[in-house]
Amino acid sequence: MLIEAPELGALPGLRHAFFTREGGVSDGLYASLNGGLGSQDEPGRVAENRARMSARLGVPAEALVSLYQVHSADVVTVEAPFAERPKADAMVTRVPGLALGIATADCGPILFADPENRVIGAAHAGWKGALGGVVEATVAAMEGLGATRAGIVAVLGPTIGQASYEVGDEFVARFRAAVPGAERFFAEGRAGHAQFDLPAFILSRLSEAGVGRATSLGLCTYADPERFYSFRRTTHRGEPDYGRLISALALMP
Repeated sequence: MLIEAPELGALPGLRHAFFTREGGVSDGLYASLNGGLGSQDEPGRVAENRARMSARLGVPAEALVSLYQVHSADVVTVEAPFAERPKADAMVTRVPGLALGIATADCGPILFADPENRVIGAAHAGWKGALGGVVEATVAAMEGLGATRAGIVAVLGPTIGQASYEVGDEFVARFRAAVPGAERFFAEGRAGHAQFDLPAFILSRLSEAGVGRATSLGLCTYADPERFYSFRRTTHRGEPDYGRLISALALMP
C-alpha cells in the first residue's frame, strides 16, 4: 500500500508515505488506491481511498490536503485544510497534524522536511514545473517558515524513468537553451528522439537549491503497472483516464 523512504523515516516527529495503487476500493482503470480528486473515478471511492491514506498517516481524513495542480512554480503556505483546492504545485507548513498530499502519475513527487525547525513541504515536479522553478520556490517558502536549506531532507518518489520517457528534438532543444549542460539529462533514442532523465534533472535542481540531503527512491511509474499509475502508459494504451498516486507527509503534534 505504501513505500517509506529511510531518509524520512529516520526523522523524529514526522510521518510520510509514498502510496502505491494497492490497497484501495476503486476498480477498473482506477484499481485500487486512487487518490485523484481530479480523476473521473467515483467520488465516494476516492474519498474512502484518501481516508485510508489519512489513517496510515495518523491524521483525520479532512487533514489530508491536496492542490489543483497546474504544472506551475506556485507554492501555498498551509495553515488549515482548504475549503477549495488552490491552483498551485507545492505546499509548505509548520502546523502539526496536517498532511500535505501531492498527486502524480509520472511526474515527480518530492517530500521535504527540516526536522530541527519542524517545517515540511511537498511539491509536484514534472518537467515543466522543475524547469520553471517549483523546487527552488518550495525551498524558499520553507525558509520563510524558519527552515534552513542545509537542514532540509528531500526525497523524490516514484517518477517516470529515463528508459520510459521518450521526447522529441524540440523538447531537447528547449532544454539545451534553458539549462547549462542539459546534455547530461538525455540519452540517445530512435531517430529524431531522445530519452529524458526527469529524476536526474529534479535531483540536480534540489542540489542547486542547496538542500542538505536529496535522494530518489529510484522507482519508475511507467515500468511498474502493478504498483503505480502512469499517464504515459495510459496514453500508449489508449485508455480514457488514469488514477493518481498520493505522496504525503505530516508533522506529528
